[in-house]
Amino acid sequence: MSFTGKYQLESQENFEAFMKAVGLPDDLIQKGKDLKSISEIEETGNNFKVTVTTGTKVIVNTFTIGQEAEMETATGEKVKAVAQRDGGKLKICLKGVESVTELVDANTIVNTMTLGPIVFKRTSKRI
Repeated sequence: MSFTGKYQLESQENFEAFMKAVGLPDDLIQKGKDLKSISEIEETGNNFKVTVTTGTKVIVNTFTIGQEAEMETATGEKVKAVAQRDGGKLKICLKGVESVTELVDANTIVNTMTLGPIVFKRTSKRI
């Protein structure tokens, strides 16, 4: 199943605790907690372009499975990481944050980010 599509955030768990743990300032956490971000994913073979728009903030990450790429984190920091495909899941480790994205059905994408004991889960629906 291809990840290609546009998805709108439907629900999230542990947003505030996770964002605090990665170092986002409280004012930005409060601003961002109720915003419904839009994720647009373009998948061509092993090449991906992921654009996440949250309010006025836009993060674009382009990568190829198995190759090191520079990616931007939620805090705006640029880090090098390697994306892996594990069955129907995309796995990326960014600065100690393990990110797993999977299509749970044709219209639902779940992104789970883990930092130590904190698990942040985002569920988005295709639009």
